[in-house]
Amino acid sequence: MVELRKEGDVFVATMNDGENRFNPTTVAAWNTVLDEVEAAAAKPDALCALVTTGTGKFFSNGLDLGWLSAAFQDPDIADPMAMVADLQRMWARMMSLPVPTIAALNGHAFAGGGMFALAHDHVLMREDRGFWCVNELLLKMRFTPGMQALLSGRLPIQTARKAILTAHRFNGPEALAGGIADSLHDESGLLPAAIELAQTLSPTAHKTLNILKEDLFPHALACLRSAVVPDAF
Repeated sequence: MVELRKEGDVFVATMNDGENRFNPTTVAAWNTVLDEVEAAAAKPDALCALVTTGTGKFFSNGLDLGWLSAAFQDPDIADPMAMVADLQRMWARMMSLPVPTIAALNGHAFAGGGMFALAHDHVLMREDRGFWCVNELLLKMRFTPGMQALLSGRLPIQTARKAILTAHRFNGPEALAGGIADSLHDESGLLPAAIELAQTLSPTAHKTLNILKEDLFPHALACLRSAVVPDAF
């Protein structure tokens, strides 16, 4: 589901569940990962950072629409809106984590997967494969206030407008030009580059980093934590 390992001072969390979609099980798995990273960062003089990545074709294909549909049809399965709320709160945890965070996009990051990537401090992408896209327009789904605030807070307005209103699929060079990605790498160099960046930034792990993130994205974090889910979602 989410495999966590350590390389030097860097935690590496790898999603290995095919399309790496979000449902109650995967959200819980991510919260467990964040618990462990936060505990390590709380130690005196800790050097710590987190890299996330996926395997195969996808970084993450967003919400588990099959689970969501089943939950809407059968309330005994779970409350689908509660899961979406929990997902947003998990993104807020990632966005405000007191350690440097780097998303290494090994493949496609669609919809919720694209937003999850933006909850990291830095985004690295493949230069030759994979798209970043928020395709809710094509799915005829609206964004929650938290999702909208995350996109608006993390992206230049021109990029956010194009992403939201056209569901454009940004390849690596387009994502770099649009401020989605910070750098591009070939397949073999992507994860090593992310780990190297994380290792370089690991001395900045501190509660002050959390405060700076809170100050940088106050609106997005407040909206994600409020976890409001419109009826028309």
